[in-house]
Amino acid sequence: MTKKSILVIGLVWPEPTSSAAGTRIIQLISLFIAQGYKVIFASAASKSDFSFDLKSLGVIEQEIKLNDTGFNSFLKKITPDIVLFDRFMVEEQYGWRVQQECPDALRILDTEDLHFLRHARQQVIKTGGPIELFTDLAKREIAAILRCDLSLLISEIEMNILQEQFHIDPSIIYYLPFLEEELTENDTQNWIDFEEREGFVFIGNFLHEPNWNTLQLLKTKIWPVLRKKIPTAKLDIYGSYSSQKVLQLHHEKENFIVHGRAKEAREVIAKHKILLAPIQFGAGVKGKFIDAMQVGTPCVTTTIGAEAMRGIFDWNGAIEDDFELFIDQAVKLYQNKTLWLKAQQNGIRIINERYGKSRFTNSFVEALSKLSLNLKTHRNHNFFGQILQFHTANSTKYMSLWIEEKNSNKSGISH
Repeated sequence: MTKKSILVIGLVWPEPTSSAAGTRIIQLISLFIAQGYKVIFASAASKSDFSFDLKSLGVIEQEIKLNDTGFNSFLKKITPDIVLFDRFMVEEQYGWRVQQECPDALRILDTEDLHFLRHARQQVIKTGGPIELFTDLAKREIAAILRCDLSLLISEIEMNILQEQFHIDPSIIYYLPFLEEELTENDTQNWIDFEEREGFVFIGNFLHEPNWNTLQLLKTKIWPVLRKKIPTAKLDIYGSYSSQKVLQLHHEKENFIVHGRAKEAREVIAKHKILLAPIQFGAGVKGKFIDAMQVGTPCVTTTIGAEAMRGIFDWNGAIEDDFELFIDQAVKLYQNKTLWLKAQQNGIRIINERYGKSRFTNSFVEALSKLSLNLKTHRNHNFFGQILQFHTANSTKYMSLWIEEKNSNKSGISH
């Protein structure tokens, strides 16, 4: 019996040490490998020094190009059973080619987070106006969701928004959070004790606008007040893609230390007493909090930071939107061991009850299996998706073919 295969088309080559999005893709790839799938990963992006070595997992790597019929030939050659698009922009670019060459392949979109939601919330912070979800970006992203057989969402809040605000049929969206190893007593016994930890930490990918915004808030609003209350404490800032504007915030006399990229995020977070993240906008769920809970570091954040992460459980620290209360809670947690240990226990519960991968894997695999067996019925049920597929395929196809033709003419010019 031939192995089933999945083609994952990445917006970028995954960098789990740089972003939660990179970790997410590796988790999905590992899930399919564990189910016996042959996994092929393709991307038109350039690799970086921090790109994960997918070959070490047995994944076949393939470089592809944008607006290139070579991708069609590649599809015909591999004929995957499943194609997974990493974010909606990838589906826009390659979806019609997949539909044309592999009409029977199950098409899955991993949203990572709802980009239109993050953007709408960012606009509220910039303008102070009401939130506007019904934007052109929403049209693009939801069109990609409709064209796919199944879209994976990492946040229950986003599941609700799609169903309640946009009337998306529940049969084409699926809640699949981060898939984490559950914490055992062995794991927690090896955690660094309260007395051996010191200082505060923030970590993030600074290409991601919410992280840059959070860093500016820490520098201007939170840390000037907090350091007066605990003068001996430092705030260590770690982050991938720390540009000059990030590095110039470093100020040793203020104990505001900007380090740049952390080799191992969890190792760094584990040495600190508290992770501070006064996040003002964003979507999805935050990998930094998962990392913190995995090493027993309590977190102080905002409502938007903790959104969709804790379910019915108490947070592993404090959630405050008012800056003064945020600072007060950070001080209390930092100085009160009993409170701190309780927060740590809350984190264990959240990881094990909300993100333990054994809770999600079997039902997800079963859902894919049912979908594959009833694909025609499923697609007919989502007929609007077929309509969008038809029109988008034609419009995108001819634009793409025009670019392709233009490029081939350019390369044919002799100098």
